[in-house]
Amino acid sequence: MNLRYKSLFFDLDDTLWDTVCNNRECLEEIYVDYRFDRHYDSFEAFYDRYMLCNLSLWQRYRNHEIDRHTLIVERLLHVLRPMGIDDVEAALHINRDYLRRTTEKNRLVPGAVELLDALKPYYRMFILSNGFREIQSLKLQHAGLTTYFEKLILSEDACIQKPNRAIFDYALINTNSRRNESLMIGDSWEADIEGARHAGIDQLWFNPGRLPVKGFLPTYEVRFLSEVRTILQY
Repeated sequence: MNLRYKSLFFDLDDTLWDTVCNNRECLEEIYVDYRFDRHYDSFEAFYDRYMLCNLSLWQRYRNHEIDRHTLIVERLLHVLRPMGIDDVEAALHINRDYLRRTTEKNRLVPGAVELLDALKPYYRMFILSNGFREIQSLKLQHAGLTTYFEKLILSEDACIQKPNRAIFDYALINTNSRRNESLMIGDSWEADIEGARHAGIDQLWFNPGRLPVKGFLPTYEVRFLSEVRTILQY
């Protein structure tokens, strides 16, 4: 069988692991268990405040404007300060609890297991993620995904985050993969698709929300994971 690609690099969060649903469940548990309802009118108000800050901090983290500690502390302090709490240790405690809970969630993006089952006999597959080392490996384990992937490539190990070309070069070197035989599959336009393109790697954009492209057409685009198998045509 003559396959165009030999190595498939998957993003994890919101490409395979349902980050939005899993994290929302964890935040609602935190909201209830820590009695944040005494300070917020609703969980939605709490969630919206947290997420707006969290997304902004992750963008700054990818741009090397802040470090991991700042990201972790500030996203929690942002929701604690309106309660009169400005305590770094309290933020770190809640964050540890929150991250522990996330690793125990196993909701996957629809079609993820079916796709990986179909691809595994034909491709070398890897995770390429900006997520934190101790969290991503546990997510894979608890979601039953570990056996599908030869290696977990993380920004913490490469000391650089997607979309920087260097992490894609690092991934190719550390998996003994050829650039022209590799495909990056991910949901983030900036981190996965722009990053892979700048690294000279073909891209498959998982775009369930039908977001507009920005400046160029990716190699492939799908709305559902079930479409990936058809594109790879094995």
